[in-house]
Amino acid sequence: MILAGLRSLDSVSSSHYYSQLMEKLQSGSSDLVGGRDSILIDLSSWYKDSLAPRIALIQDAIEEKRLLAFDYYGPGGSGTRFLEPYYLIFKWSSWYVWGWCTTRKDFRMFKLNRMDNLQKGSGFEPRRVPAPELSSQTVFPGNIKVKAIFDRECKWRLVEEFGLHCFLQQEDGSLLFTAEYTNKENLIMWLLTFGAQVEVLEPVEVQRELVCIAQAVVDRDRLKS
Repeated sequence: MILAGLRSLDSVSSSHYYSQLMEKLQSGSSDLVGGRDSILIDLSSWYKDSLAPRIALIQDAIEEKRLLAFDYYGPGGSGTRFLEPYYLIFKWSSWYVWGWCTTRKDFRMFKLNRMDNLQKGSGFEPRRVPAPELSSQTVFPGNIKVKAIFDRECKWRLVEEFGLHCFLQQEDGSLLFTAEYTNKENLIMWLLTFGAQVEVLEPVEVQRELVCIAQAVVDRDRLKS
């Protein structure tokens, strides 16, 4: 299990440190690490080329107790942030850094893929740091109740993204989906990926916005033609 963990870290490392450590652990210890070496974990995602140097820089900043400065792109817009970094986190299939945001004067978590111009700044005096609360309910509180009908062909995606119990199969084979979502803009973008395979029942304002988007697409196509 130790070796599997090291391999997973090596998949996002910009150096050979973890490979060297694995060689040292394996050397002359076949009795300890032999036959169950069958777990492979790759944390690199599609963005290894851009993630590896960011992870290395953040690791250095945490160890050196230096501020991070970066441009951040979020649902509320973009801006420059300054962060006292304390933890690198891999969760929900993405990488995050968690620390004290000097702008918000609170602990915040930032997604590495949304960062640009990441740099180390001046040193800081570490503060008392609580363990980050990483439950989905805490980080992504569900405050939008969604009800929609999906075509049966969408079942695999619903199962993959929300689990087996997020829908009820209707007599005609369609899927009555219910869930809670955090952000309306993200919800709309997600629903649009299904095209005409989904009919939104609730919330009504999301239903109306989808109709407006569809109409805008039609109007733009008419202008082009």
